[in-house]
Amino acid sequence: MEDKGYYYTKESVDEYIQMAKDVNSLQLIEKLRKHLPARSLMLEVGSGPGTDWQILSKDYQVVGSDNSNEFLHRLKAKYPQGEFLQLDACTMDVNRTFDGIYSNKVLHHLSDKELQSSIQAQLPVLNKGGVICHSFWLGEGTEEFKGMFVNYHSKDELSTLFADAFEILVLEPYREFEENDSIVLIGRKK
Repeated sequence: MEDKGYYYTKESVDEYIQMAKDVNSLQLIEKLRKHLPARSLMLEVGSGPGTDWQILSKDYQVVGSDNSNEFLHRLKAKYPQGEFLQLDACTMDVNRTFDGIYSNKVLHHLSDKELQSSIQAQLPVLNKGGVICHSFWLGEGTEEFKGMFVNYHSKDELSTLFADAFEILVLEPYREFEENDSIVLIGRKK
């Protein structure tokens, strides 16, 4: 499925890379390190320009993924030693299992119904006791940003969505650009 939305053209990917160049995800990854042992096999959903993939690869065996062929082409060129898959976050159609699944501001592009599908699709992809780490924009409602759907989430909403399938280990706001503009959820498969 090749969508022609924002993340699928050379120009928009160039724009996104420029826009996200100062984002530092180390604080998220440090929280994850407390719950997922080093050298664990991890799937990153939505690797984009590869910034988080590169940080995660220092501690984990990371398989990157994206649904955008433009990002995948660039990832494979920039990190030829890496493994990158085309992957839809809703279906998680991959033929192996992982100790962890990580996404940074990816699942907020899903509607509530699509997010529920993604949560259910993550379960068979995770090994027993597997850990997820997902970040979202904190807030309420939805909006279009540069033609992209953005679904904001609250702490209570995320707890409700994930609690049946995952033991919630961390669910807290953090600062990406402004105080408490983001929220991270870390959970262990029940």
